[in-house]
Amino acid sequence: MTPILLPDATATLAQSLTPREIVAELDRYVVGQANAKRAVAIALRNRYRRQRLPSEMAEEVAPKNILMIGPTGVGKTEIARRLARLAQSPFLKVEASKFTEVGYVGRDVESMVRDLAEIAVKMIREERELEVRERARQAAEERLLDLLLPPTPPSPFGDASTDARMAADHASTTRERLREQLRAGRLDGKTVEIEVRERSMPSFEVVQGSSVEEIGVNLKDMLPGFFQGRTRRRKLPVSEAFEHLTNEEAQKLIDMDSVSRAAIDRVEQSGIIFIDEIDKIAGREGSQGPDVSREGVQRDILPIVEGTTVNTKYGMVRTDHILFVAAGAFHVSKPSDLIPELQGRFPIRVSLDALGRDDFVRILTEPRSALIKQYTALLATEGVTLEFTDDAIERIAELATLVNERTENIGARRLHTLMERLLDEVSFEAPELGGATIVVNAAYVDRMVDDIARSDDLSRFIL
Repeated sequence: MTPILLPDATATLAQSLTPREIVAELDRYVVGQANAKRAVAIALRNRYRRQRLPSEMAEEVAPKNILMIGPTGVGKTEIARRLARLAQSPFLKVEASKFTEVGYVGRDVESMVRDLAEIAVKMIREERELEVRERARQAAEERLLDLLLPPTPPSPFGDASTDARMAADHASTTRERLREQLRAGRLDGKTVEIEVRERSMPSFEVVQGSSVEEIGVNLKDMLPGFFQGRTRRRKLPVSEAFEHLTNEEAQKLIDMDSVSRAAIDRVEQSGIIFIDEIDKIAGREGSQGPDVSREGVQRDILPIVEGTTVNTKYGMVRTDHILFVAAGAFHVSKPSDLIPELQGRFPIRVSLDALGRDDFVRILTEPRSALIKQYTALLATEGVTLEFTDDAIERIAELATLVNERTENIGARRLHTLMERLLDEVSFEAPELGGATIVVNAAYVDRMVDDIARSDDLSRFIL
């Protein structure tokens, strides 16, 4: 009995990071929500543990899907997204409510697995391109030199003649000289003519009961040459032509069948699907109206979460070991309003806390991509130096808390609206303020935002 294979990227991560270290890594991007971070860290580590089991046992170990319960803007999506980046796993976010948009049928629920397969193929292809990049650049360089210096036609007297040897030596010397200039960037402004492939996809209407992807796959099977695209000659600067030729050569060196197989394996073993707004499809049994559609969507999603096989254009994908993370505010409904079968497929439930003033202070300053760091960096590109005082940060946090309490509570997203309003004047005038230093203190915040924050009507529409 041998353990089943784990994709290299996920294996490396899982072996190197313990649950405690995963939580510490998530702490760099998301403030608070320790219970949710702990749950996803355990789920990720369990994947590695599963891979170390004998194959017969590993097949029986199902992922422990997670249901996150909490108001909007508290970090539910960000935790799942950062976890996927950390694990280098294919990650897809979908809104459960979109499956009810056009009535009972809605969008084909299997599309979430197909979309995840597309993401995985893109990930694998990019990884393979990095591996063959140097070889592709060498091949593109030779093609570009052929365009810049066409090969010398053969001598009618044969290669043994003195003139032929001299011409060959001269061409070789010139080619090497051009190669040096090309690598030094001295030929970037020169124009060359290359063949560029055009990709075209005919438009067609969706047939009732068929997905766009299924129609596309069928058409490609029937008309294999129709979708290859035509080529046309374009004049491009050497720098652009070199990049284009490098990409072309990289595609030639990549075995797409191997990419498809690796992508399917990565989806099956380490894919993560985040189903947001699951509370919007929580309907009680026996109710009439739109709740019937919601319960229908739950029953459509159930086999995907339970474990089924979905046909994609890259092959059949089993969903048995994909990790599903569902999330919802559950203000009106509650998790028990979901059908029992679906509830049972999300055994781990974590509640995320609403954010307050102290949390907002930390969100503004602590994460690697904190809002204040983002705005400071953005305006620095215009030569403007932004400096936030501690009392300004506390005032922004107080105002965000106040507006959330008095109007709709949108969590940390309130900080985005406040910061935009706060820096509206500076952002507009930044190109004319090159070299200036703007100090944002509590008085500046009050002048720019306080009057709006204190107005009920305006805060509803502006903040």
